[in-house]
Amino acid sequence: MKNDRHDVFNKKSKNALSLGKMIENTKENIEEAEISKEFAFPEELENLEEKNARRKTAIAQLEEQIREKKAFQARKNYYK
Repeated sequence: MKNDRHDVFNKKSKNALSLGKMIENTKENIEEAEISKEFAFPEELENLEEKNARRKTAIAQLEEQIREKKAFQARKNYYK
């Protein structure tokens, strides 16, 4: 009997490169927002700061997913 959860996790482990791209894109968005803050109105400034906070949280989560995928792959290779 197969464990569907492991199948899903295995498929996701192949997407580490796309996660890396997502991290890079998010970092670029943070940089662009930082530049935009120089020209933003006070109302927009708060919004940009909130977005960047969410983006930084997302980056931390994506990096954790990558670490989990690498650990999963290492365990999988160890037991081959």
